[in-house]
Amino acid sequence: MPMSEYTEQMPTGSAQSGSDPTASLREVLKFPYRSYLYSYPHKTAYRELNPPVPLQSLWEKEDTDTYFLYMHIPFCAARCGFCNLFTLPDKRQDSHEQYVDALERQAKQWAPITSRRPYSRFAIGGGTPTLLNENQLSRLFDIAEHTMGLDPSQASISVETSPDTVTDGKLSILKERRVDRVSMGIQSLIEAEASAIYRPQKPQEVERALVKLLRHDFPLLNLDLIYGLPGQTVDTWIYSLERVLAYDPGEVFIYPLYTRENTIVKPEDIKRQGPDIRMELYKAARELLKSKGYTQYSMRRFAKEQSSAKVLLPYSCQEEGMVGLGCGARSYTSEVHYASKYGVTYKATQSIIADYVNAERYDTADYGIVLSREEQRRRFILKALLHREGLLLSTYEERFGTDVMSDYPWLNELLAEEMACFDIAGDERVLRLTEDGLGYSDAIGDWLISAEIREQMEGFVFS
Repeated sequence: MPMSEYTEQMPTGSAQSGSDPTASLREVLKFPYRSYLYSYPHKTAYRELNPPVPLQSLWEKEDTDTYFLYMHIPFCAARCGFCNLFTLPDKRQDSHEQYVDALERQAKQWAPITSRRPYSRFAIGGGTPTLLNENQLSRLFDIAEHTMGLDPSQASISVETSPDTVTDGKLSILKERRVDRVSMGIQSLIEAEASAIYRPQKPQEVERALVKLLRHDFPLLNLDLIYGLPGQTVDTWIYSLERVLAYDPGEVFIYPLYTRENTIVKPEDIKRQGPDIRMELYKAARELLKSKGYTQYSMRRFAKEQSSAKVLLPYSCQEEGMVGLGCGARSYTSEVHYASKYGVTYKATQSIIADYVNAERYDTADYGIVLSREEQRRRFILKALLHREGLLLSTYEERFGTDVMSDYPWLNELLAEEMACFDIAGDERVLRLTEDGLGYSDAIGDWLISAEIREQMEGFVFS
């Protein structure tokens, strides 16, 4: 899975079905799982930047107080049936070593450019970062601290793992490096359901990994599950969720299953399963999680109240300043989003990684998108509205100089359909999704996407 809502808090991707951008909200809500959105603009809108943009001139314009540092490790043991992330099944130690060498080379070129601001967050995602050996894993933290200038005492640090790569040695490294949050994708504790999505995982292996994670006592344990799997019922779904809750994780993410043209599990495989019960499964999970003391922060994220022993630097998910190291990582400034080229198939991904590893210079943005003023406003709305915090009207006006409800009067459809409401936070008005609205976030996000970006994405059809 992606870096859970560490990335959902500052969105990083979306999948589209080519739905009608002129459709009313009421029509869109009839199909709550037609597509999902966790980024704007989507990476398939990226194109060659001609001429390439020097990173020095790009980053010196940014005036946010802090940045988010992200490292992408695009290797995993096997590709799951639902996955269309930038990742390559490759367990070879020499491949991993060459990749970390390239990442360090990139970091040394980027550090003088992005060192104007401290890092308030640091995340390592993938792929599966803990597929790396212990020495390579330690090197990532050395690069973050000694090259990029990360202060681990002032930054929240998150690392993604998988049950088959959890070892005491690697967890000890994470603990020593002051990792605050470990995120593990489980998806299902029913072996037949895991097999149906080509995930070679036995429940005993998951339980073994969970025991080790608890023994190391990380401040926050996040666990991911997927609903809507082939053969899944409400009973089996709740069984998996209850088994996960028995370990008292501080955070749980529940993801609806999506299939796309480039995934191993195809849309037609799911259609053969019969009626779509994903909304029923979602509501059952929501009620169980609420009854266990979890607060819902988005359609996917449920968490308990957390405290940190660190004095963390401030960071707002409404701001930009995402510094993405590694092949497949995206970087966000207020005006330009950029990354390496995107691939899903084995051959395409392998080729892109090879180009990255063999490169000598990484100091220009040559593939991405320059955001128009309209796109910046639309992105700002999406990042706020699809989360519990909601859209603070005064913040939008302060940033863009106009009134959001005047700029986008069709937001009133959310109110009319009781998908959103106005709340008061202190003396400020906030537009927030209702509980029903949070459940339909994927459809609402799809509806909010501009026709302009849809046109740019023509030819990249996901289901």
